[in-house]
Amino acid sequence: MIRATGLTLRRGAKVLLDDTDFVVNPGERLGIVGKNGAGKSTLFALLQGTLDADAGTLSIPSHWRIASVEQEISNNAVAAREFVIDGDTHLRALQAERLATPDTNGQRIAELEAALVEADAWSAASRAEQLLAGLGFTPEQWSSPVSDFSGGWQMRLALARALMAPSELLLLDEPSNHLDLDAMLWLERWLGAYQGTVLLISHDTEFLDAVAKSILHFDHTKLVRYRGGYEDFLTQRAERLRQTQLAWDRQTRETARLQSFIDRFKAKATKAKQAQSRVKALARMEALAPLHAEAGIDIQLPTPDSMPDPLLILDKISTGYRLPTGEVKTVLRDVQLMVRGGSRIGVLGVNGAGKSTLIKTLAEELPVLAGERRASKGLEIGYFAQHQLDMLDLDGTPMQHLQRIAPQAREQELRNYLGGFGFGGDTVHSRIAPMSGGEKARLALSLIVWQKPNLLLLDEPSNHLDVDTREALATALAEFAGSVLLVSHDRHLLRTTVDNFWIVADGTVQEFDGDLEDYRNWLVTRAATARTQIRSQAEPDGADGGTVDRKAQRRLEAEERQRQATRRKPIEAKIKKIETELEIIRLRLQTLNTLIADQNFYAQERRDERIKVLGEHGELSKKSGELEDQWLMLHEELEEQEAQV
Repeated sequence: MIRATGLTLRRGAKVLLDDTDFVVNPGERLGIVGKNGAGKSTLFALLQGTLDADAGTLSIPSHWRIASVEQEISNNAVAAREFVIDGDTHLRALQAERLATPDTNGQRIAELEAALVEADAWSAASRAEQLLAGLGFTPEQWSSPVSDFSGGWQMRLALARALMAPSELLLLDEPSNHLDLDAMLWLERWLGAYQGTVLLISHDTEFLDAVAKSILHFDHTKLVRYRGGYEDFLTQRAERLRQTQLAWDRQTRETARLQSFIDRFKAKATKAKQAQSRVKALARMEALAPLHAEAGIDIQLPTPDSMPDPLLILDKISTGYRLPTGEVKTVLRDVQLMVRGGSRIGVLGVNGAGKSTLIKTLAEELPVLAGERRASKGLEIGYFAQHQLDMLDLDGTPMQHLQRIAPQAREQELRNYLGGFGFGGDTVHSRIAPMSGGEKARLALSLIVWQKPNLLLLDEPSNHLDVDTREALATALAEFAGSVLLVSHDRHLLRTTVDNFWIVADGTVQEFDGDLEDYRNWLVTRAATARTQIRSQAEPDGADGGTVDRKAQRRLEAEERQRQATRRKPIEAKIKKIETELEIIRLRLQTLNTLIADQNFYAQERRDERIKVLGEHGELSKKSGELEDQWLMLHEELEEQEAQV
């Protein structure tokens, strides 16, 4: 196990952890949460041995192999598949020694061959390909050099390389930042099957809920453990905050009472002994401090001045971009859609399908190649994408940026506005260069919405944002009076801010009649269909090259479909039963959440009820997670059946 005793960590003058103890047991899946700058990544560096503790000890079993995602890729000329296999350094060392061993050394060759078998050398290529496919790389890309891929895709390769490495401890720092929704779902399943210990830093609360079974929270220079996923953590922390505040209030009253007695009677001989006993009681009393929830960010999106309806019409448009050779590559064709006033649309699709191309076309950053883009008079677009962070003046300040677009506004008005985006006090005059990615993203968003757009086009706006800022953004978007088109892998953000979905697939865009669970099923079915098509293309029409009896073939195919349906039926019945149970649990949790959110729920006279409700909430949350795991396993079983057709 991993054991920390009296651990103290500093970054410069800032204390991140002070005299902290914690234990991580083998096979655990722990989510590490805390505000940006709390020390999460510093803790990972300590675990990896790249820095030392300022005080205390941290012990990790000596035989544990640690895998993590490299943040910088040095060897980018190697092919993607080989780059991933390189993550298994033990295997690569064996292969190098085998090549260097002369044929005359038969004993050493035999030992190396046995070691290579034990290291699964002969399955290494297929294992790497499975990782690449799961993370969204097509077979055509497996042989491409790493340098051919963009920064985001290179980080996917680095993730695949970390997953390829045999390990007992896997450290993942924001692994979902460069993944789309289907790759995230695949990673959740992969981590569910991983046999080692996982420590996960993530600001994606649904991803944390799916993977983590316990939470370690950076809380006022301590690490506090909570059982369950992220939602359980929120419930338990709210109760801890309340109980700690009650204890502090009681101690404050008792301290005042003791001090009052001491002040009144310590000079009187008849009361001196009693006064001394109270002095000792006061000294023995453990000093408590009120455990306040940290101040959050309150993002306010200005109300648009007008709201035409419809805002934008795409009339059978084709769109794409120009290659360096001058050739025009069409990505989307025959798109027929409308953005209504007040609509809230989530854009779904696998990475590379054309989601960003669609958003850029709507924002007029890419040309319409065919058809017509018709904008209503009064349309005001606010477009956010990650590349806009690079357009910030790094030597400037948040106040200077805002003054450039609002030269007539009073400084106090600008200060108030920036404060809502987390830039308070002197930070409005701080240089942007040393700011974190999350801070830059908040600033870029604040500049965009100052213009009061009535259509927000948001391409992965939550990347680099911490949990509190994501929640503030979700709340702001939910209350926004304009229209929203949102591309995001953050399921919580999608669930809380959009009403309808568009799906980008096969070179076009269609309305999607379903929710995120339906989209997950769509991805599974699509993957199975793709595998079946690849297999059918590889098989010959007849074993002897002769004419195929089409009527007999159709009969055999019908019989096979019937057999498949018979095999699927009990699994589908189990899935339906689980979905029914999940819906019952969801409705009950809604009722319990309403109770927990009620201020009167924490009255002293409702203590027994509170214990019962919180206990039931924890059990139901745990049961929901177990049922969702079973649901995924059953779908994977269906998928395997389809793959055997």
